[in-house]
Amino acid sequence: MNIKEIKELLELMADHNVSEIEIEKDNMKIKLRKMPNGKIMMEHGQPMTAMMPPIQTVVAAPAQIASVSSAAAAVPSAVEDGVTIVRSPMVGTFYAAPAPDQPAYVSVGKVVKDGDVLCIIEAMKLMNEIKAEGGGTVTEILVQNGQTVEYDQPILKIKKA
Repeated sequence: MNIKEIKELLELMADHNVSEIEIEKDNMKIKLRKMPNGKIMMEHGQPMTAMMPPIQTVVAAPAQIASVSSAAAAVPSAVEDGVTIVRSPMVGTFYAAPAPDQPAYVSVGKVVKDGDVLCIIEAMKLMNEIKAEGGGTVTEILVQNGQTVEYDQPILKIKKA
């Protein structure tokens, strides 16, 4: 499925007031859901024949969906015994919470499980949820809310359970 096809799906959703659509094509599954705030949440899976990281969730306005191909899952790396560093998968702005008036996804000492949202990295007006790729306890948050992060920059430390 290419960007043009995704844009067409977004336009169809808007034209026909559809709030959710799920399609499987070319060995890829995509789910688009209109959120109460009017933004579109897109979940897309990697090809089902390959062993890939879990689904990456991207929140985007329809006009900005063209940049979604640059979104990637955070790549953790082991540093010390049982501690994983979650790194930024892209250049963007780090957000600890889904909105300024809502609580942070995680804090130091919070226990997370595989698939839990850790933070959001905004890149080119796309809100990319970064998810845990394993369970554990958050031991350190290495960046501040609203801070610009670089590709592969460490953003969190998680001690495996």
